Amino acid sequence: MKKVVYTKYGGVNVLNLEEIEKPIPNNQQFLIKIRSVAINPIDWKIFMGEVKLMSGSKFPKFVGSDFSGIIEIAGSDTHGFKVGDEIFGIILDPFKGGVLGEYILVDEKQIALKPAKLSFEHAASIPTAGQTALQMLVKSNITRGQHVLINGASGGVGMFAIQIAKNKGAIVTAVAGTRGQDLLKKWGSDYTIDYSKQNVSDLNRKFDVILELSNKLPYSKAKKLMNPKATYITAIAELPVFINSFLNNLISKKKYKFILMKPNVQDLNLVADYVVNGMNVHISNTYPLTAYKEVYEKISKEGALGKTVFIV
Repeated sequence: MKKVVYTKYGGVNVLNLEEIEKPIPNNQQFLIKIRSVAINPIDWKIFMGEVKLMSGSKFPKFVGSDFSGIIEIAGSDTHGFKVGDEIFGIILDPFKGGVLGEYILVDEKQIALKPAKLSFEHAASIPTAGQTALQMLVKSNITRGQHVLINGASGGVGMFAIQIAKNKGAIVTAVAGTRGQDLLKKWGSDYTIDYSKQNVSDLNRKFDVILELSNKLPYSKAKKLMNPKATYITAIAELPVFINSFLNNLISKKKYKFILMKPNVQDLNLVADYVVNGMNVHISNTYPLTAYKEVYEKISKEGALGKTVFIV
């Protein structure tokens, strides 16, 4: 089987598509024939060595965490799924696995049945972005009528966050570059801001919830945009964030939180149900597995609108 492999940290040139042995499932595992793999920023943060403390120095390593596919072999002690089922899911530890290839082994905690109405590409786009957005909004205790600011809203997490927030009755202001403005409106934003034309930190407005997805609006700047008991929550979970949020929350009613997304099948199914019932998943481009180097080179530098997906 073919799989993208790397044996040292670095740029896209450390990645290689290699022929490796097809894995054999144990009694508790499923062998999945991969159909689609969705790209997330954590992919290149890992192989470029930006998170070495968590990913470690044991090689070889593999790329990707979100996938869809078909069960080819079911271990004798598995439950809930059978050979031929179309599934989607996420590896539970992206620092120790990788799905960008033809086959992977998973257990039942990592997968959910793919709704028949969803393509493999759309299903693969859900796990990391959809669950991150959902868990951010749950952690922020968002309620109907609240004003929500989503900064860096044109990527995968922003795509889901805008639509889930609107589904909960929030009034959404979304921030992105010029090329993302039409999508922000399509996803239901009440107000949109083009950061190339207006500095969001200069807004003369207050928000109940701020979701920071871009690493460009730190809490130190965002707090002047917050109502007295507002919540700021970031998807950038770095050591300074851990420390500063803890210290802030000891003394301030303006809460500073971060998200470490925890994959679970219940959230996977909930977001998939949203999509089946009309939530838009914008796939900006699809690529063959063999284009892995050029795709990661492009996306890591330019970003993507919505999701970008490999078709395996």
